[in-house]
Amino acid sequence: MSMRKIIILDKTLMPPFNEPARELRVLNKPLWLHQQDVLAHHCTQELEVKSLDDIPADFKTEMLVYRDNLFFDQYFIDEFIERARASGRACQVAFSPDDKAIVNHALPLQDGIRRQGEVYVADLWYFPQGVEEKAKPLIVDTEPHEMGYYHLPSYFAAEKGEVVFHLPLRAFLSIENWVHVFVANCLFGTFSRAARADRELEQLKNKLKVMWRAILERKNVLSSSSLVRIGKNCSIDPTAVIQGPTVIGDNVNIEPGVVISQSIIGSNVSIMQGSQVQMSVIGDNSYLSFRAAVTFTVLMERGTVAQNACLQLCVVGRDSFIGAGNTFTDFNVIPKPVRTYHHGRLISTERYAMGCCVGHNCRIGAGFVVYPGRTIESDSILAVTDEHSVVIRNVDFSESHHHRLKDGKQHETKYPHPGDDIAL
Repeated sequence: MSMRKIIILDKTLMPPFNEPARELRVLNKPLWLHQQDVLAHHCTQELEVKSLDDIPADFKTEMLVYRDNLFFDQYFIDEFIERARASGRACQVAFSPDDKAIVNHALPLQDGIRRQGEVYVADLWYFPQGVEEKAKPLIVDTEPHEMGYYHLPSYFAAEKGEVVFHLPLRAFLSIENWVHVFVANCLFGTFSRAARADRELEQLKNKLKVMWRAILERKNVLSSSSLVRIGKNCSIDPTAVIQGPTVIGDNVNIEPGVVISQSIIGSNVSIMQGSQVQMSVIGDNSYLSFRAAVTFTVLMERGTVAQNACLQLCVVGRDSFIGAGNTFTDFNVIPKPVRTYHHGRLISTERYAMGCCVGHNCRIGAGFVVYPGRTIESDSILAVTDEHSVVIRNVDFSESHHHRLKDGKQHETKYPHPGDDIAL
C-alpha cells in the first residue's frame, strides 16, 4: 500500500561545496535521488515543505515525513515503515544510546540526531492519518557490525592498536558536514555493504552458493560474479584484481595492474595502470591516471586524479582536478583527534585518521601536501610555488590563486602560513 511522502527542505549551504546536502552525491547519486529510489515502492505522491507546520491540515492520509539531508538505506527504511505501520500509531525514528554505529559515527559534527529523554531522535516520522502533535519514539536497531580495517602500532589509534569501525547493517545519518559525506559513502556505504556480505556468508547456504559460483568461473571467491557486478561494454585487463562486494558501471576501462576492493565505480570511468581503489566511490565520467591511490575516498562525477596522487579518507566534489603527486594526509601526528570546521568553529571529528575535502570545480596543481581535516572551497585554483606547497589551513575561494594578482601586484594569501589551526 502506497503512502504520501512529505519532504522537509533543508537549504543550509554546506562548506566547502556551497550547496545543500540533498545535491551532494551519495553512492554515486544525488542524495535526493537516492532517497527517491529507496522510497519508490513505499511512496508515490510527494510534497515539499519548509517545516512540519506547513503540512496542510486536511491531509488525513498515511504519510512519511523526513528532512531532505537524511541518508538512509533500503534495509533501514523498510524496517522503520514495517514496524511503524504495525504499531498503528504516529512514530518518530529513534535510536538507543547503546547503538555504536550512531554514537561513534553519526553523532559528531551534527545536530539533527538529538537526545530526547532516554533515546536519540531524528526528523523522520510516520503518520497513519495526518500529522499528530505527539509521535511515539520508535527505536530502530542499526545492527552495528564491528569490523577492523587494518592493524596499526598503538600510537596510531589511541593505544587501541587497530582501526575499528561499527558498521550499520541498516544505515541512517544526518548529513550536515563534509565528514558525513565521507561516512555515508565509505563507512555506511561501501564498507557496510562489505559487512552485510560478511554477515550473509556466515550462513552455510550462501557460502556454498558463492563458492560454487567461484569454482564455475575459476576465480577467487571475492572476485566471483556473486560479489563483483560488472556493467555493459567494460574493458578489464586480465591482470587487474577486483574484489567484492564491488559494483562497476557501464563503459568502464580498467588497465593492467589495477587493484579494486569493495568499491563502487560509476559509468564511463577510466582507471589507468597500477592504480588502487579501496573502499571508495568513484563517480561517473571520472579518470584516475597511472599509480593513483584512492582509499576510503569519495570522488564525485567528472573527477580527475592524476598520476602518483594519494587520497585517503577524502571527499572530492564534481568537476575537480587533483594534480600529479598530491598527497592528502589523513593521520594527525599530534596525538589528538583531527578537528575540522563546523558552523564556524573547530570541532573534533573524534577520529585520529581523517582526510581532507575539496569542493566542486577545483583545480589543484601538482605537488601539494594537504593536512588532515582541511577544506578547499569550490572553484578554487591552487598552484605550487616556493612558499606555497603545504596546505595547513582551510582555503577559501578568495584566497585561491584566482586572486593572487590584483592591479598588477602580487598579494599574499594566508592559507599556507602557520596559525592557531595548525593542529587541526
